[in-house]
Amino acid sequence: MAEKVTLQKNTQTVELETKDASVGPSVIDLKNLYHDTGFFTFDPSYSTTASCESYITYIDGAKGILEYRGYPIEQLAEQSTYLEVAYLLFNGELPSSNIALDEFRSDVKHNMTLPENMDLIFSGFGRDAHPMAMLTTAVAALSGSYHDGINVRDKEHQKEFFFNILGKMPILVANVFNHNQKDANVDYDESLSYSENILRLFFGWKDGYEIDPILSKALDILLILHADHEQNCSTSSVRLTGSSGTNPYAAIAAGVAALWGPAHGGANEAVVRMFDEIGSKDNISQYIEKAKDKNDPFRLMGFGHRVYKNYDPRATIIRSQCHKVLESTGNDSNPMFELALELEEIALNDDYFVQRNLYPNVDFYSGLIYQAMDIPKEMFTAMFALARTVGWATHWCEMMSNPKHRIGRPRQLYLGEKKRDYVPISDR
Repeated sequence: MAEKVTLQKNTQTVELETKDASVGPSVIDLKNLYHDTGFFTFDPSYSTTASCESYITYIDGAKGILEYRGYPIEQLAEQSTYLEVAYLLFNGELPSSNIALDEFRSDVKHNMTLPENMDLIFSGFGRDAHPMAMLTTAVAALSGSYHDGINVRDKEHQKEFFFNILGKMPILVANVFNHNQKDANVDYDESLSYSENILRLFFGWKDGYEIDPILSKALDILLILHADHEQNCSTSSVRLTGSSGTNPYAAIAAGVAALWGPAHGGANEAVVRMFDEIGSKDNISQYIEKAKDKNDPFRLMGFGHRVYKNYDPRATIIRSQCHKVLESTGNDSNPMFELALELEEIALNDDYFVQRNLYPNVDFYSGLIYQAMDIPKEMFTAMFALARTVGWATHWCEMMSNPKHRIGRPRQLYLGEKKRDYVPISDR
């Protein structure tokens, strides 16, 4: 049964209701706090604030737990596929049969085409345009094609949006990837999996290209690991933007834009740039000391996590796949990858990093995998966005299906000037 929390304000006593979680921390219900006390709460970055109710993903950072709809990420990564996980996130349950999963896959496949003239969006960018700039623009542009008659509260319209964005995102990312390649158009192949089709869309136009099953498996696992991660910056951006009732594609574009930052989805790109800076495994000791020096601006990217205070469970899963990919592609003897593996070994055994729980995270390994796949580092965050689309879309649908949903409106602690009178410029 939910407890009550008592707040004392001088001689005034205020009782606050609590809400019980099914698992994890319960919350103090503060919706009447300002009315009862005249106070707001102060929580920069919302690190201790529950902004919504959700049934989708559970994280326990202290214990290294990540679950989708109650299923441990370890089980899903080992036994499931990305589209089955997408089914789970959207429907709340795993498909009851192959028929149900095939119908879901068919609904995704039927949306793997782009509206007319979308090619003009990509052709408007220069050859050196950043992929995330193109992807943000392209996703936002979908709102121009899908705006008439959208009722964001209608279940069927929500479903149509979900399958549309899930089907179109691989095509958009492939167009971004092959921006500077002529005649690189490749159609979806019904006989291939979602991940195999992504590789085909990227590289299938090349003569003699064959899909490596080790690469497609690693990619599928990465997509699963990145499918959702609770109320992170980009997901919260989708929810906050979508809370106004805006076009859902505009809300997803907000998520893509938020993901671009190096503190969020751009971290895997930052990892490879760090490798470039270190240059050689001979320089690792020097950079390890720089990382330990609190007065040195250098930071080891891809180590530690804002939420996970233990080992990132996603990193544990993808580590073995990373080594398989490096071996399969012949990159295990590549100097840059040798550097990365040496850095990994040192960080896993150095007391400084172990005591501070600065273990390699999923960004450390995903960057290595993508680079081994011949995906340039500028594309890494776009790959992250491709995976996270299903999470964003599911959270948007969950929010719009909630009859208690209201527009998001954070408050602030104002520290500016008090009221003062305007003085004409001639008198100043």
